[in-house]
Amino acid sequence: MPSLLIADDHPLFRAALKQAAGDALGEVELFEAGDLNAVLHLLDAHAQIDLVLLDLHMPGNHGLAGLAAVRAQYPGVAVIVVSANDDPRVVRRALDHGAAGYLPKSAGLDELRDAIRRVLACETWLPQALRASVARAASSPHDANLAARLASLSPQQFRVLALVADGLLNKQIADRLDVQERTVKAHLTAIFDRLGVRNRTQAGVVLRELELRDPAHQLES
Repeated sequence: MPSLLIADDHPLFRAALKQAAGDALGEVELFEAGDLNAVLHLLDAHAQIDLVLLDLHMPGNHGLAGLAAVRAQYPGVAVIVVSANDDPRVVRRALDHGAAGYLPKSAGLDELRDAIRRVLACETWLPQALRASVARAASSPHDANLAARLASLSPQQFRVLALVADGLLNKQIADRLDVQERTVKAHLTAIFDRLGVRNRTQAGVVLRELELRDPAHQLES
């Protein structure tokens, strides 16, 4: 029986995704999360999860950073990014950073069902309306390089990087991850080497390059 995690902070949209998953798969094990921390906690607790439907702008998820976190820490889990942002350049970046599919929130139930089925069958899925424009949006060499550098990190190294980007000090990171401070320092040495940076500030900047502006806030000053 497939196992899906629906990650979105809007209960009504989660309900629509649950309906689509049930219609597409019949018997399915479903989990729900309203923020990125809950997503990572559930993935830790339930190794059987096959697919995450991940809202691009849910709390704790700054654009593509949440996608990168899931792909780095749980590489066996497929991810369909779900977003109101249908900019082909953003879709292209999501695919470059490991998304198996990209689902606009305007998609109908038929598209939702098709996306879930195809990604669980190890295919990549895009809505028909976006395929041509995404194909024209060539991958950025910088983004491809960034994705490769992040993919070179171990799951624990990525956790350390994320906490560095949040501004935590070594001792705080050690307490959060329940490891020795010298272990954090060893991870940082490896992180700096793999990302090609010299210090914590530069390492944090690398991760923050994945941040995207939420279309819902485009009119805010």
